Parts: sequence; C-alpha cells; structure tokens
Amino acid sequence: MESQPKAVVLLSGGLDSATALFEAKAAGFDCQALTVRYGQRHAVEIEAARKIAQSAGVARHIEIEIDLRAFGGSALTDDLDVPRDRSDEAIAQGIPITYVPARNTVFLSIALAWAEAMGAFDIFIGVNCVDYSGYPDCRPEFLQAFERLANLATRAGVEGEGRYRIHAPLLRLDKVEIIRRGLQLGVDYAMTHSCYDPTPDGISCGSCDACRIRRTAFDRIGMADPIRYADAGG
Repeated sequence: MESQPKAVVLLSGGLDSATALFEAKAAGFDCQALTVRYGQRHAVEIEAARKIAQSAGVARHIEIEIDLRAFGGSALTDDLDVPRDRSDEAIAQGIPITYVPARNTVFLSIALAWAEAMGAFDIFIGVNCVDYSGYPDCRPEFLQAFERLANLATRAGVEGEGRYRIHAPLLRLDKVEIIRRGLQLGVDYAMTHSCYDPTPDGISCGSCDACRIRRTAFDRIGMADPIRYADAGG
C-alpha cells in the first residue's frame, strides 16, 4: 500500500489554520503540524493549537520558539494598543498595527526547513486574501514568490528531488465560506482561538479586528460562535 505524502501544516490555533489542517487531511496528506511561539500577546492560541492537533490526529506536532518581541513593531509583540471596535470599512483599509513584520515569511521558512529535513514537499498555510486585515503576507503574490524561493533555496529543490508547493486552500474564501467548509470537514471551532488581545484567563475580547471578523461570519451563518467573549456576546 502506497504511503501518504507528508505535509507540514502551519497551525497557529486559530480558525483559519485549523481549517487548513483539516483540508490537508482531506487531501490525503500525512500531516505534521508546526506551531510557532513568537512572543505573541495572545499566546493562549498555543494551547488551542495543541487541542486541534490532537483532535486531527496529526502524525507529529512540533512547537518552536522564536521571540519576535526582540524586534517589536506590532501590537501583537510590542507594548502597543490593539485596535478595537473598528468599522468594517476601517478594517478593510491599510495595514494595521497588528501586522507582525515578515511573520509569514519567517513561519514559512521554518516550515520549509522542516519539510526538507523530512523529505516532504508540501506546506499548508491558512491565509486568505478576502476577509483579512490588509496583511501583505496573505496575498497570492507573496505565496507564489515564496514557492519560487523554496525551490531555489533548498538542496532538494536544486537537485530535483521534488518540487515544493505552498498550499493555501482558504486563500480566496471569505470567513463565512471558511467556517462552512470547516464544519463539513469536522473542525470543532470551540477549540480555536482568534482574539488578538484576550483576557488573562484566555477569554476573547470580542472587539478586536479578529474577533469582529469572526463574530460577523458566525452571525451571517446564523450559528452561535462556540467560544466565549469577555463582552458578554457569543
């Protein structure tokens, strides 16, 4: 019996990355999950990633630490206020202070290193360019460029052992479509965490951009969001 091809799946613990993991499983990959603790203020998502990885039955789940607080430059890694209660129009314009400099480039580079070490050529990431907060590293142009880099910057790529592919199965889906697809795949969204600025005990704030996008999507589906919110919603 032919073995399943291995894939590295970037798993943050959020709604999108959980769905991407289950998409990789549905596509027949032997999933290896990678979670990065990068000094994010919402580190509660690490525990969410552990639960999701266990639920999905991944072959291996690696947690790696690279502290981007040394650089700062983002409300997620520095002493800056996370924006709250922004309108949909405001969220859709510009690159917000929650953007972490080069984060997806760093994450994909680590995933690429692991993939090459284990002989895998597929990497999954849960970015999307529809319902997102203007992040430049969630665009298809970025993913295409990184895929080219992966095949130029590795021994396996240069020597023709295989061709690296960056999979972004949610890239052109909005949040409603992502949730509906995840439900079809069996994702338990009660395990996920999306909030940028949770309470000390890990409860989502309900008013940051990530919470607002998530809550709006569940409202549009007509389904109660299964996580708790500090502002007494959800």
